[in-house]
Amino acid sequence: MSKKKTEKIERILDFRSGKKANKKSLCQTYHLDEKKPLFAFVGRLAYEKGADLLPQIFYKTLVKNQVSIIVLGSGMQDVESELKSLETPFQNSFSAYIGYNEDLAHQIYAASDFLLMPSRIEPCGLNQMYAMRYGTIPIVHRTGGLTDTVIDIGDGGCGICHDQASVEDVCYSIDRAVDFYNNKREFNKIRKKCMEIDHSWDNSAQEYLTLYKSIIQK
Repeated sequence: MSKKKTEKIERILDFRSGKKANKKSLCQTYHLDEKKPLFAFVGRLAYEKGADLLPQIFYKTLVKNQVSIIVLGSGMQDVESELKSLETPFQNSFSAYIGYNEDLAHQIYAASDFLLMPSRIEPCGLNQMYAMRYGTIPIVHRTGGLTDTVIDIGDGGCGICHDQASVEDVCYSIDRAVDFYNNKREFNKIRKKCMEIDHSWDNSAQEYLTLYKSIIQK
């Protein structure tokens, strides 16, 4: 086997083992089943973020699918209460951390299989880019910056997208994600592809320079 091919296999194994270790650690801490696909929401529990939809989305999902879900956020008090109330009937499947914790946020990005962003409004959005860098597949509503940065896996991209910020659309996307998770070969292929996307300013700055040079030449 060539050195180049060996190095490629080692990189693939490294990212898989890293994701597995992070997921195991997080699930043990928050009493979740690491063998199930892990879905996460990280952010403000605000109307703009679609947070009011989350309790119903999670309830429907947990009744229907064998999944684990973790939430990190704070905001609308009624949503906070509804989310915490799900922990009792769905022990070992659901956990809600109400508050702000940046270290935990990055641990969740690193550990999760999917990140939910059902935002009604998202001018830019950073969480989806953080998630992809960690090999976590974003599930997003096609709006604002989410449309610009996340392309559906059905269109050759690295995410799962839906057209409406609604309980039905998000639940359908989660169903798609569960099916995709069970196709390990394609799932790992897309996770690796996510991690290779360059959203840095180095790339953007070069695009601006190319544009400016083309204008000057005209």
